[in-house]
Amino acid sequence: MSLETWWSHVQQDTRDWLLAHNGEALSPAVVQDVERVAGPLPAQAWWLDRTEPDGLHLSDAAVDWVEEVANGEVPRPPSSAS
Repeated sequence: MSLETWWSHVQQDTRDWLLAHNGEALSPAVVQDVERVAGPLPAQAWWLDRTEPDGLHLSDAAVDWVEEVANGEVPRPPSSAS
C-alpha cells in the first residue's frame, strides 16, 4: 500500500508524529500503526528508504511528500510510485 493511500487511515497521532519528525527514523509506534493499516511494510515501496542503526527511514521523495502535506499543499506521488 502506498503512502498516499495509508496516510488518511493511520491514527492522527501517527500523522502528527510524521509531520513533526519528518526525516527522522520512524518510531516503533509509527511503524506499528502503518503496518496495522497497510500490512507488512514492502521492501520495494517508493516511500521506504533504508534501515539504519536508529531505525527505518522514509525515502527522500516521501520526506518531500510529508513536507508538502505539512505546508498545506496537495502532494502528488512520484511518477515511479508503487
